[in-house]
Amino acid sequence: MGQMTEVQIGKIEVPEAAPEIARHAAPPRPVKGMKRWKKIVLACVLAVVLFGLVVGGIVWSKRGVVTVQTGKVGQQDLTSIVTANGQIQPPQENLANVNAESVGQITGIYVKEGDAVKKGQVLLRTDNVQQSAEVDVQQAALRSAQSDVQGLEAAVNSAEANQKSAQADELTAQANFDKAKDDYSRGQQLLKDQLIAQEVFDQRHNAYAVAQSTLKASQARISQAQAQYQQAIFNRDMAHTRVAQSRASLVRATDIRNKTIYTAPLTGVVTSLPVHQGENVVPGIQNQVGSVLFQISDLSIITAVVMVDETDIINVKLGQTADVAIDAVPNKTFKGKVTEIGQSAISPTTGIASGQSGAASEEAKDFKVVITLENPPAGMRPGLSTTAKITTATRANAVTIPIQALTIRTRRELEEASKPEAAKASAVQAPTLTSKEKEKQKEEVQGVFVVQKDRVNFVPVETGVMGTTEMEILKGVKPGETIVTGSYQALRTLKSGTKVKIDNTPVGPVPAAGK
Repeated sequence: MGQMTEVQIGKIEVPEAAPEIARHAAPPRPVKGMKRWKKIVLACVLAVVLFGLVVGGIVWSKRGVVTVQTGKVGQQDLTSIVTANGQIQPPQENLANVNAESVGQITGIYVKEGDAVKKGQVLLRTDNVQQSAEVDVQQAALRSAQSDVQGLEAAVNSAEANQKSAQADELTAQANFDKAKDDYSRGQQLLKDQLIAQEVFDQRHNAYAVAQSTLKASQARISQAQAQYQQAIFNRDMAHTRVAQSRASLVRATDIRNKTIYTAPLTGVVTSLPVHQGENVVPGIQNQVGSVLFQISDLSIITAVVMVDETDIINVKLGQTADVAIDAVPNKTFKGKVTEIGQSAISPTTGIASGQSGAASEEAKDFKVVITLENPPAGMRPGLSTTAKITTATRANAVTIPIQALTIRTRRELEEASKPEAAKASAVQAPTLTSKEKEKQKEEVQGVFVVQKDRVNFVPVETGVMGTTEMEILKGVKPGETIVTGSYQALRTLKSGTKVKIDNTPVGPVPAAGK
């Protein structure tokens, strides 16, 4: 091109024989226009190459860079709260459902729902004609048995007197026999010595025989009197047994009759009355309860019975404070304390405590927690929906991080991330690990990724109280350090030493113009 600029073209001489051709020929193209076109092409090529180099450099510089969101390790007062839903209920001892205890027709209802009643007040009756008649029969039977006892008691006394009389006669007969025996013995000796006549001896012998017979008769009467006395006692005791049986039958009949008369089991308010006069009711059988007649509640004490998830129940303790919100009383909360914690897990779908059903269930379970309200509002009714926030722990000036910043890594992952590239390449030649070492490498370590310049480093931490959005850190990081808080996908795959790019742009809908 340089040579072309040095050539002088000059004028073109046209032969005389062809003046017309020379006149109509195209004028020569200027060399200057040709140079501009080539320059434009060259500039475009250079621009494309430069752009490619810039883009390639940017891509190369960003190779392996992960975009993350970050936050600061803070320091603040932290409160751990367990939230649970349930119902307003009076304490179990202040709530009574009265069920039918006998078959019959309701003949009288003396209260209506919402009435205040006193313990022992008659509230409802069912038909009791047969039951009352049975009571009358047993009362008559008892009176008859008691009369028999009185008559037999007199017979026992008479038999006892006869026994004593027979015993007295036996003593007299014994004395007469002893005297007659002595006279007879002396008479034998006197007769032998011929000091008395035979007639006198015979008299003594006869007296001895009579006395002996009299003694035997007296002894027989004593045995008879004793037998009569024992028989009289037996008859009397049997009569007492019949009295006891009649009294028991009367108690049974009275109880059956009384089960047709329903009284208030406690002082309170009638909170449910689902029956009406003339309706037939039946008692419970086996595992089925009888007809529900009414419910009495003592509303002087109000509790919130809530169901706490099994993952939170371990942190709930007796005496902890709670804020209770009642749906029927909007925009207000009421203070309370935990007064009871259930020990058996309850299925949220069936409401049955674990162990009471035959089959084991893998579903999540709840535990019943009772919160007693300190100043309950007026007009409370059992069954009102409520939400309780139980304060399980508080920490002043706690070192905190956002909950989502906490992540889990295995020891093997941490060891692999800390090895240099050469060590990673030769890892395939590492000796075989023992089963104990393999188990240790599977251990999970909780921690956070701390941002250091443009890279992150995994730091194990020890956690404490968990709040709603923040978590207490007992050991591992200090206030003011920058940690990775998102995204979730980035935290799942992030490794120590990874180069990161921080992008804390809020994610959400773009606000409308003018707002």
